[in-house]
Amino acid sequence: MSDRAIETLLDEERRFPPHPEFASRANATAELYDLEPEEFWAREARERVTWFDDFSTVSEWKLPYARWFLGGTLNVAYNCVDRHVEAGLGNRVAYFWEGEPEGERSSLTYAELQQQVVRMANVLKELGVRKGTKVAIYLGMVVELPIAMLACTRLGAPHTVVFGGFSADSLSDRANDMGCEVLITQDEAWRRGSTVPLKRTADEAMAAAPGIHACLVVRRTGHDVSMQDGRDHWLHDFDVPDDPASCPCEPMDAEDLLFLMYTSGTTAKPKGITHTTGGYLVGAATTHHYAFDLKPTTDVYWCAADIGWITGHSYIVYGPLCNGATSVLYEGTPDFPDKARWWALVERYGVTILYTAPTAIRAHMKWGPEHAAGHDLSSLRLLGSVGEPINPEAWIWYHEQVGGGRCPIVDTWWQTETGMILITPLPGVTTTKPGSATKPFPGIRAAVVNEQGEKVEQGGGYLVLEEPWPAMTRGIHGDDERFRSTYWERFPGVYFAGDGARIDADGDFWLLGRVDDVMNVSGHRISTIEVESALVDHQRVAEAAVCGRADPTTGQAIVAYVTLKGGEDGSLEMLEELRDHVARKIGPIAKPANIVFTPELPKTRSGKIMRRLLRDIAENRPLGDTTTLADPSVVSEIAAQAAAAPAED
Repeated sequence: MSDRAIETLLDEERRFPPHPEFASRANATAELYDLEPEEFWAREARERVTWFDDFSTVSEWKLPYARWFLGGTLNVAYNCVDRHVEAGLGNRVAYFWEGEPEGERSSLTYAELQQQVVRMANVLKELGVRKGTKVAIYLGMVVELPIAMLACTRLGAPHTVVFGGFSADSLSDRANDMGCEVLITQDEAWRRGSTVPLKRTADEAMAAAPGIHACLVVRRTGHDVSMQDGRDHWLHDFDVPDDPASCPCEPMDAEDLLFLMYTSGTTAKPKGITHTTGGYLVGAATTHHYAFDLKPTTDVYWCAADIGWITGHSYIVYGPLCNGATSVLYEGTPDFPDKARWWALVERYGVTILYTAPTAIRAHMKWGPEHAAGHDLSSLRLLGSVGEPINPEAWIWYHEQVGGGRCPIVDTWWQTETGMILITPLPGVTTTKPGSATKPFPGIRAAVVNEQGEKVEQGGGYLVLEEPWPAMTRGIHGDDERFRSTYWERFPGVYFAGDGARIDADGDFWLLGRVDDVMNVSGHRISTIEVESALVDHQRVAEAAVCGRADPTTGQAIVAYVTLKGGEDGSLEMLEELRDHVARKIGPIAKPANIVFTPELPKTRSGKIMRRLLRDIAENRPLGDTTTLADPSVVSEIAAQAAAAPAED
């Protein structure tokens, strides 16, 4: 690492203060920031969650491990389902579900959800699941996925959800690492009009995961699949009760394991991020209530992520259900059967809150505003962004083309490891700035530090968390040394998120992406996100991804991969125009040495750009693992175009 701070050269001047009418009815107030963390979290824990036994101690901090709400007992399924039914809200819709095939849709009330959760929990008991039994879940975006998660929590059985786009090796690796004994999957899933063979992939995984003795299979497509006698069981074949009295909610200690969420790391072995019961639920429910200004009696909330990721756990399942929300659950992709599918869903269900990723927003930008314009989106009142820093240009497009210029945008920063949103505007309170996540959430203590770990009051550096928070990870499963070295050794005494950030004169945070995505060009440490933002600012650019490659003169040179709007081909003239545009927006030091024009960028099935593969192409290295790509052929096409692309002299 250089001794220089991360430089931040791109400036964004636009400001959007809260609308007075919105502010007058907002859940959040500025006074929340005045509360001390323990005071805030103790209050929210009792407001958001029902405890079987009240906690006696709010938190205990023995670096690097925190414990929250000590002495408290609760059950997540009770908080997300049963208590709402007991309160007379059984007829409220929990999920509007939309299948990918046109015309497949249903709704599930909280009373129906309770019946389905109890039924599946009783089925799992028939398969030997008890408190502490570890369960792997490998399902698509069907209602049985949240039902399965809640059934596990009802029994006190920790789970790990494996994204339905992952391979057999990925599934078996995770099941073996956690020690799973039961797997829940489905026959097949729908994707872009074709079926995805989840059960066949699960069979391959179970061949390499001998600890799994039972597999519960959900029927989705109805096509024939292989079923192994004694191990595999159809969910619909069981005749078990669905009366809540037949399967009481298991009281769980606040620090009991709730789930593991596996995330990639610097080694080939995925990290099993540990989340426990009480703190995680309090953090997810509290942030969901304030960050999205949820009004459960009137809002229809849609987080357009996949439950297989932490965003789906916290903001499709546990946070919204704990708050009694009505949510949309969509099985398919945003562009099938056409590029207006999302907007048809917003119109059909009267969605009021939409939470999605910048990659999805930029995809819609590339497809054009006419698809959103063709539908009535007037029900929307708040928009959210998650997953990576959002370019100011994408922020403005989202604000104008989707939100009609009237909806506040909450640009949220958090991680798998944090479990909950940590930096975000509070709608009705915060003046927003396109591209800035603004302020740490109430009860959160975040800072930017320089190379020596000294706090930066204004300027760029490394994002750290100075105090523990309820939903933080309790470690990496089975690997204490990796947990300590990954998050706690770089800056002793504080949690290092691995991201760069800057603080502006107002104290607002601007996320700059992963520090390994910071390029060192002639001694200047420049964030990839700033160069990408400058490129996307050009009116003809739909998407851009940037990385560095080794350069004997400058240390690193900037390589940009650019997709033009309307499928337009690149040219030498456009290449020079974009270089000059970046120089005007940021400065000559940030001009890309190479620009590769490509019709598509390499993305995972969840829409995340795989910059690691772009770095491999830029460095002319053998490509790493491409199994999680939505379209692996894209990479070879980009590599061929990169080889032919001119470089700056």
